Amino acid sequence: MATAEPTPPSALVQAWLVAKKDLAIERRTGEIVVTGGFFGALLAILTSVAFYEGPAGSHHLAPGAIWIATAFSAVLALGRTWQRERDDGALDALLAGPVSRPAVFFGKAIGVAAFLVAIELVVVPLVALMLHVDLPSIIGPLALLLGLATVGVAASGTLFGAMTVRTRARELILAAVLFPLLTPTLVVGVAATRDLIDGATLAELFDWVKLLLLFDGLFVLGGALIFGSVIEG
Repeated sequence: MATAEPTPPSALVQAWLVAKKDLAIERRTGEIVVTGGFFGALLAILTSVAFYEGPAGSHHLAPGAIWIATAFSAVLALGRTWQRERDDGALDALLAGPVSRPAVFFGKAIGVAAFLVAIELVVVPLVALMLHVDLPSIIGPLALLLGLATVGVAASGTLFGAMTVRTRARELILAAVLFPLLTPTLVVGVAATRDLIDGATLAELFDWVKLLLLFDGLFVLGGALIFGSVIEG
């Protein structure tokens, strides 16, 4: 009697397994979150000190400090995430396995998003403390804005990180390609955070939220569709 072949796991399970692998490595080493957290904190501190206007106007600097630190930390995290895949042929082994390319894309993006959230948990309270922002009063809407932006940054960064993983000077190339692409998301994030700190309600931020959702949809859908040809190109 013939033995039935095992059913391969679903795409969602495959994506989770890829993400779980990245998270397990980070849990053992801590290099991305620790390095990115220190780097983001340093950028936040330097921005806060360099442009400090006194207690009355310092909160106006908070949107720029938060989003600049997040953007540069994202490039650092993305570069190190794909460097791990390049070391010792790990990427080739991953692609040789029975894992769909969209599952690899979503798994890597989930891992990057988790790293960015951990870095933001360091950066945002630090900026709020140094620039006299009443964080408890805006934490809900701010978390929504950061969460939506993190999805877009992780998806687009994963796609373009895959494009540059086999190139020399990949961190420089990744930054040169990624920052122009992320400019709309960062501009919307800064503008929405500025309005939020100035007293806008979540309903008044709805137009900004719709733009972030639009960018997320483009990055996630586009990344899932073309990731396979990019990573194998």
